[in-house]
Amino acid sequence: MGNYCEACFEKQRTIDKLQEEVRRLKEQLKYRKNKEAEGFFGSSTPSSQIPVKANTDKKKNRRKKGAKVGHAGKGRTSCPPEEAAEVIELEPVKLCSHCEGDIVIFETDERTVIESEPLRPKRRVYRCPHGRCVKCGRFARTKAPSVLPKSLYGNQLIANAAVMHYVHGVPMGRICEQLGIGAGSLMGIFHRLAGFFKKVPDTLALEYRASWVKHADETGWRKDGNNGYAWLFATDKISIFLFGRTRAASVAKEILGEDPLPGYLVVDRYSGYNWALCIIQYCYAHLLRDVEDLEKDFPEDNEVKAFVAVMAPLLALAIKLRKQPISDEEFYIRAKKVKSEIIAAVKLPALHLGIRHLQDVFQEKEHRMYHWAVDRRVPADNNLAERGIRPTVVARKVSFGSQSDAGAETRSILMTVLCTLRKRGFDATAQLKTVLDKLAEDLLQDPFPLLFPAAPMTPEETTRASMHATIPLPAIDQPSISLTVQQVGAASSFMAPAAHSP
Repeated sequence: MGNYCEACFEKQRTIDKLQEEVRRLKEQLKYRKNKEAEGFFGSSTPSSQIPVKANTDKKKNRRKKGAKVGHAGKGRTSCPPEEAAEVIELEPVKLCSHCEGDIVIFETDERTVIESEPLRPKRRVYRCPHGRCVKCGRFARTKAPSVLPKSLYGNQLIANAAVMHYVHGVPMGRICEQLGIGAGSLMGIFHRLAGFFKKVPDTLALEYRASWVKHADETGWRKDGNNGYAWLFATDKISIFLFGRTRAASVAKEILGEDPLPGYLVVDRYSGYNWALCIIQYCYAHLLRDVEDLEKDFPEDNEVKAFVAVMAPLLALAIKLRKQPISDEEFYIRAKKVKSEIIAAVKLPALHLGIRHLQDVFQEKEHRMYHWAVDRRVPADNNLAERGIRPTVVARKVSFGSQSDAGAETRSILMTVLCTLRKRGFDATAQLKTVLDKLAEDLLQDPFPLLFPAAPMTPEETTRASMHATIPLPAIDQPSISLTVQQVGAASSFMAPAAHSP
């Protein structure tokens, strides 16, 4: 105060106030520009909702085009006549197009062509003889093959339509155009098909709970014009879909149950999974995105640049380390080193509030961050569920959701059945048609063993099953469901198998 007069001091205060306001307005303007460019959810905004999609950065897109060096290419292979579906003899040219002289044939060349016919249904009339036993007088009726009782449409047509719509995402209008049937009839087929497999998701849910590594994710899905969510609970062999539900934790409880579960659950940081009584692993892909967004929001902050330069490569390495062609022993050595470096980075003192927020996430949720380093089977990302739910996002863009509760339920059942078939290595169309043929003989059969015939257990699965049978899980009573997140995480830590620790 001694160096300034009162007027100069007031001017300096006004200058400082205006500079602070300019800085704040610049931050708001930059935030709005980012929202305009990336959409409401920033880097998590779906591509369909990005207002202006930028061109690909040429510096980042350095992958060389074409085949890899040393790759032995494959040319076209001709089809032997005995393996061809049809051999067509063409009429030879008799006159020369230049001088109209006679053409003498000296050789015949064979050309293999792959062609398809328009997908159109065929009407068949089955003459079904009926008779009577001369001894007991009972009637004997001949059933039409590959047709369900009281069905106008054959099982092959039903299987083709179901896979086209619920697996490949072909719109119903396009299927109706190809098959020549109405939308009401097609939806009636799907509803009846879902009725046969109504109990299959419940049985798959039991297998899902017993799986050592489980994934879960959710996305928006409208039902009858109202906002809702689609859920996916997945493993490498199972996909369980639920459509038109809320985002409440009660939906996850339908699949996960309320009893302690073995193994791990890989999810994002949505609080709807916090109650789950199993070990939770948070997805590093979401955390990596948050770290990269921090640099986008504060591109000129040196402290942010330094933090991102250290943290982003570590998170990316943790995601990729599991699939590298190295031995388990080498993996655990590297994983331990990466984990220690991440812990050191999140414990460094920081002044920037954005950095401190991310550091708090890692420190407060430490019991859900590093299970990937203890068991190689546990991924550090939730990509299995993210990629599994991506076709649903595409279907949402085309169909705008389900039109009724029945439509959402049918989609849930059929997508669960068909996507699980594909994950287990079946041709979904062929397997569904085979199952429908068997159900046509007896509708009272349990469809689950028909869909998923039991396969012999691998030695690893046998060992895992015996371990689960001999090591009892901790008894967690019903009131413990309302415990804090830290208490549940501490309780679930007892379920980690010591045999997989490095």
